[in-house]
Amino acid sequence: MNWVLWSFVIVLGGGLLLSEGASSSRPPVIKVGAIFGLNTMYGETANIAFKAAEEDVNSDPSFLGGSKLQILMNDAKRSGFLSIMGALQFMETNAVAIIGPQTSIMAHVLSHLANELTVPMLSFTALDPTLSPLQFPFFVQTAPSDLFLMRAIAEMITYYGWSDVVALYNDDDNSRNGVTALGDELEERRCRISYKAVLPLDVVITSPVEIIEELTKIRGMESRVIVVNTFPNTGKMILKEAERLGMMEKGYVWIATTWLSSLLDSNLPLDTKLLNGVLTLRLHTPESRKKRDFAARWKNKLSNNKTIGLNVYGLYAYDTVWIIARAVKTLLEAGGNLSFSNDAKLGSLKGETLNLSALSRFDQGSQLLDYIVHTKMSGLTGPVQFHPDRSMLHPSYDIINLVDNGVHQIGYWSNYSGLSIVPPESFYSKPPNHSSSNQDLNSVTWPGRSSITPRGWVFRNNGRRLRIGVPDRASFKDFVSRVNGSSNKVQGYCIDVFEAAVKLLSYPVPHEFIFFGDGLTNPNYNELVNKVTTGVDFDAVVGDIAIVTKRTKIVDFTQPYIESGLVVVAPVTRLNENPWAFLRPFTLPMWGVTASFFVIVGAAIWILEHRINDEFRGPPRRQIITILWFTFSTMFFSHRETTVSTLGRMVLLIWLFVVLIITSSYTASLTSILTVQQLNSPIKGVDTLISSTGRIGFQVGSFAENYMTDELNIARSRLVPLASPEEYANALQNGTVAAIVDERPYIDLFLSDYCKFAIRGQEFTRCGWGFAFPRDSPLAVDMSTAILGLSETGELQKIHDKWLSKSNCSSPHGSQSGDSEQLNVHSFWGMFLVVGIACLVALFIHFFKIVRDFCKHTPEVVEEEAIPSPKASRLTKLQTFLAFVDEKEEDTKRRFKRKRNNDLSMNANSIISRSASRRPI
Repeated sequence: MNWVLWSFVIVLGGGLLLSEGASSSRPPVIKVGAIFGLNTMYGETANIAFKAAEEDVNSDPSFLGGSKLQILMNDAKRSGFLSIMGALQFMETNAVAIIGPQTSIMAHVLSHLANELTVPMLSFTALDPTLSPLQFPFFVQTAPSDLFLMRAIAEMITYYGWSDVVALYNDDDNSRNGVTALGDELEERRCRISYKAVLPLDVVITSPVEIIEELTKIRGMESRVIVVNTFPNTGKMILKEAERLGMMEKGYVWIATTWLSSLLDSNLPLDTKLLNGVLTLRLHTPESRKKRDFAARWKNKLSNNKTIGLNVYGLYAYDTVWIIARAVKTLLEAGGNLSFSNDAKLGSLKGETLNLSALSRFDQGSQLLDYIVHTKMSGLTGPVQFHPDRSMLHPSYDIINLVDNGVHQIGYWSNYSGLSIVPPESFYSKPPNHSSSNQDLNSVTWPGRSSITPRGWVFRNNGRRLRIGVPDRASFKDFVSRVNGSSNKVQGYCIDVFEAAVKLLSYPVPHEFIFFGDGLTNPNYNELVNKVTTGVDFDAVVGDIAIVTKRTKIVDFTQPYIESGLVVVAPVTRLNENPWAFLRPFTLPMWGVTASFFVIVGAAIWILEHRINDEFRGPPRRQIITILWFTFSTMFFSHRETTVSTLGRMVLLIWLFVVLIITSSYTASLTSILTVQQLNSPIKGVDTLISSTGRIGFQVGSFAENYMTDELNIARSRLVPLASPEEYANALQNGTVAAIVDERPYIDLFLSDYCKFAIRGQEFTRCGWGFAFPRDSPLAVDMSTAILGLSETGELQKIHDKWLSKSNCSSPHGSQSGDSEQLNVHSFWGMFLVVGIACLVALFIHFFKIVRDFCKHTPEVVEEEAIPSPKASRLTKLQTFLAFVDEKEEDTKRRFKRKRNNDLSMNANSIISRSASRRPI
C-alpha cells in the first residue's frame, strides 16, 4: 500500500514538474520594451501603432500558444539619459526585445548594451547609414536605411542636371552621417556638396538665430539647390526663415528629406502656403486592402479623436511589432525557451548605488535575432524581408511636390529601377534597369510657381561682372591680342570662341576682360591659371591655355575647343623637287634588268621568226629595227599588221603581261613620290631629338620647357627660349637650334608663313586648349556644353577658318610624310630635259643629213652667161636650199636618180663620140 502511495506522489510530482517546465517555456506574458519620446510626432504615432499591433497579436490566443504580448512603453522625453535608463529597466524586467531608440544618437549608445545582454533591438526611425550589423549585430533597422534616401536624392539631382548642392542639417549622428552618405553618392555621379551648413542639435534649438545665420551665408553662394536633412521642429523653422529671407523665390530648389512628408501626413500645424515648390520624399508603401483598412481604423478609432494623422512610420511601427511576434512564435514552436540569466561580467562590478547584477542576459537572444532577420511576411508596408546585409527588400520612396496648399506626387524612386512615374512594384517582375533613358518624373512646380527647371546656381555676388583674365601676348596674336592698344578690348580666335559659347547659354554672363602681362613678353601661363584659384584676381581665364595635369589639379577646364599637343619642327629638304625624281620608282639594277629583258625578248622573237617571217629578214639594220619595234611596241599596246608565229605570239603575250605589271608598279610608285610630301631631315621626331646633342627652341611662357626637362629628361642647358615666329625662323636658319618644340596650333600658324620647315614625327603629347574656371564651377559645365554645340553646328570651324586657316606658301607647309600636295614643274624638268636633248640630237642628225644631201646632190648651174653678184648668189643658194628642204624626199631621190642616169648616158655618149673621132677614116 505504501509503495502505491509513493508511486502516486512521484507521478504527481513529475506531472507538476513537467507543467512547471512547460510554463517556463511559454510564459503568460512576453515583454517587449519600447523607447520613444511620447511628446514627439514619431513617439505619438508609434505609441498608437504599438497598441494596435499588440491588440491584434493577442486577439488570437493560439498565435503565441496562450502567451500574451505586452509592449512596455518608456517615455524618453527626447532625453538621452532617460533613454539609457529605460533600456536598463527593460533588461531588468526580462524583455525579449526592445523597439527603439527613436534617434540614431542613442542607437549608437544602446546597441552596445544590446550586444552585451544579447537582446535584439529594432528601430524604424534610427536609420543612420553607419549603424552597421557588423559593429552592432543585435541592432536591426526595420525600415530602409537613410543610405537609400540619399541615393534617391542624388539621382534626382543628376536627373535635373545639377552639379552642386548645399546640405543643411543638425549636428547629430543621423543627420551628419546621412549627409556624408549623400556626398558619397553625389561624388559617384560627378556632383558634390559645395557647402555644409551645420545647425545645433534639434533638441537645443530654441530660437532661429543660428538658422538665420546659415541661411544668410547660403544666400550669398552660387548653389541654389538646398537639401534639408533635419527633424520636424528644426525643419519648420528653416522653411519659415527661408521664406522671410526671400529664399523661396524663383531660382531656388528645396529638397526636404522624409521629415516634411511625415509632417504633412500627420496633419500637424504647418503653413504650406510658404512651401510652394518644395520637394520632399516619403517611404513608399504599396497600396493594399490591409493598409486601407488600417488607415480607416486609425482615423475612426485608434487615434481617439487626436489631431495626429497616420504617417508612414505608424505603418512601420505596426509591422515591427509583428516581426518580433512572429520571431517569438517561431522560437517557441521550435522548442526554444525564453530564459534569462545573470551576466557574470556585470555581477563582478561593485558599486554603491548601481545594481548591475540585476540586469539579465537573454539566453535565447541570438536565436531570436536569427528568426527576426529571416522573417518573411506581408505587412502594412508591403512585403517584409531582409537581405543578408540586413537591408530591407526593395527600398523605395514617393517623390512629392508641394503645390498651392496641396500635395502632388511627381514620381517614385526605387533601388531596383531608379526614377519612374509608375509604382516601383510594377518593375519587380522585370530585370533591373537604371539606364538614363528609363528615368522619368512628372512636371514640377518650382519655388516662385515656375514650371522651368532651375539651373541650380547663380553667380556669386550676383550683379558683379565676371573678371576674365586673358594673356597679353607678345607673339602669335591671332589667338589673343589687344584691339588697337585698348585697355580692355580683346580680339582673336580664343576670344571669338568664348563669346560664341556665351551666346549659347540660357542666361546672361556679364563679364569684362582683364589683361595679364606686359605685352612685351608672353606671360607665364601657370601663374595666370593660379590667379583663378584665389577668387580675388580672376573668376576665369580665357585664352590659349593648354589643359595639362598640373593645372587640372587646381582649376576646372571646359571641354577643349581645339586639339593641341607638342610637336617638333626642323628645317627640311623636299625630295620630290629633285629633277630626276621620275627615276626613283626603280633602282639602278631594276632599270638595267628591265632594259636587258627588252633585248632578250627581242632576240628570242628574232630567233623564232627569222626563218619564217619576211619582216625578220633582210639587211641586219632592218632586222634590228624590227626586233626593237616589236619589243618596245608592247609598252604602248601597238596593234601591228605584221603577224608572228604561235610561239612568238606566246612570248609576246607573256612579255606584255610582265610589262603591264612593271608599268603599273612604276606608275603607282611615281604617283606616290610626286604627290606625297617627301621630306628629308636628320631630325625624324622627338626620339632622335632626345638622343641628339643639338639645342632645342621653345616658346617663352609655354609648358613645353618644363615638359622637356621633367618628362623627357632633356638638359635645361640645351633649351633656348624664343619669343616670336621671326625668332623661330632665324634660329632654325642660322643653326642656333636644331629644332623647335611647341604646341601644334602655334606651329601651324608659324608654318603658314615659313615654308622651309616642317613638322617631324607625330605629336608626342595629347591635350587641348580650354577655358579655366574655379574648381567645381557650374559655369565650366555649361560652357563645355556650349562648346560642343558650336562644334556640332560647324560654328567652331568657321571661327578657326577666320583666324587660323591661311598660308603664304605655294604648297601645303609643314606637312608630315603622308600629306598630299600639288605637282610642280620642279618634279618633272629632268624628264623634260631628256626629251628636249633627244629632240635636239634627232634634229641635228636630220639637219646634218639634209645639208650633206644638199651639198652632194645639188645640180650645177649651167647658165653662166650672166654671172650674178655675190649677194644675189647667196640669196639664190638660200632659196635653192629652202626649196630642197621643202621638197618631198621621194621626189628628191627620184630627181637625183634621173640626174645620175642622165649623167651616166652623157658620159657614155661622150666616150662613144671620143672613140669615134679617134677611129681612122
